[in-house]
Amino acid sequence: MLLDGFNHVATLTNDSARLQSFYEQVFDAVVVHDGAEHADGSGPRLSIIKVGPHNELNVFEIDGNTEADRQTPMFARGRLDHLALQAASFEAFTTIRDRLIASGAADDFVTDFGQMLSVFFRDPDGMECEVSVTNPDAQPGVHHGPGNRSARFPAGE
Repeated sequence: MLLDGFNHVATLTNDSARLQSFYEQVFDAVVVHDGAEHADGSGPRLSIIKVGPHNELNVFEIDGNTEADRQTPMFARGRLDHLALQAASFEAFTTIRDRLIASGAADDFVTDFGQMLSVFFRDPDGMECEVSVTNPDAQPGVHHGPGNRSARFPAGE
């Protein structure tokens, strides 16, 4: 393969500080830039949030832009439907899940897709997102669809 994952995903927000705080608190992300997009101080506010060794969210706050307020169901969101982040380990996944639940961004449901586990959440702007990790109980060739609860995370846990 010639690629090593994604470098960044660009999104829109109406509240950069709130979004930065969420990613810092839940994911231990680091804001590496917060200011005007252009060096001369012009352009929209740009936040660069480091979410992995080679991965960033480039978040734009543009006065008068209301796109971040629009919410539509899955597969009706345009070309970019949702963001999926990869947890560094199963332990990190569990920590992130607990933080998402505590912040009110997710419920306790963890989907077992067979080869991976996922927890879905909405960020403070309402953007649908997902955190995934390799399933430690995966069996070769076994795949499940959405709605299959992981036995490692029973209801109410």
